[in-house]
Amino acid sequence: MSFSRINPDVSLIPRQDRKNMNSNFVQLIAAILICQIAGALGAIFTAKAIPSWYMTLRRPSFNPPNWIFGPVWTILYTLMGIALYRVWKLDPATSGRTMGLTLFFIQLALNALWTPLFFGLHALWLAFAEILFMWAAIALTLFQFNSLDPVTTWLLAPYLAWVSFASILNYTYAKLNP
Repeated sequence: MSFSRINPDVSLIPRQDRKNMNSNFVQLIAAILICQIAGALGAIFTAKAIPSWYMTLRRPSFNPPNWIFGPVWTILYTLMGIALYRVWKLDPATSGRTMGLTLFFIQLALNALWTPLFFGLHALWLAFAEILFMWAAIALTLFQFNSLDPVTTWLLAPYLAWVSFASILNYTYAKLNP
């Protein structure tokens, strides 16, 4: 059978499912944008501080190059958005869904708060204390999301790993720059 003989008006996807696909796509993009916007808000503080204050700090030997942070965070916020979408699309009556979404938005708010503390206020120790709360909120979110959709564990694990590294980095910056 030749593919050119297939009637292009006949879809393999039923009309109702196509409508749901469009809705799901919009919801996925919205979830990713929510996370990316949280990151973009922090970039306002970072952009101002890097060429001035940040460049004067003593750096730990394991500090990654500055150019790596943008791509890493873009990927992490995208993965976070996909995880958010997967839980958001669950039936609202699903046990634990509301708790999972609440934890997700708490950790996202803590994520958005860290950058102004570190780069805006130059409060390295306060930023370190805050990142510990963020780490705990991410871990709780990961466990709650896992009970709802195990795929989200793989989506959020790199985020938890990166924030673990960032916590060590923040601590070291605070020690080196009292």
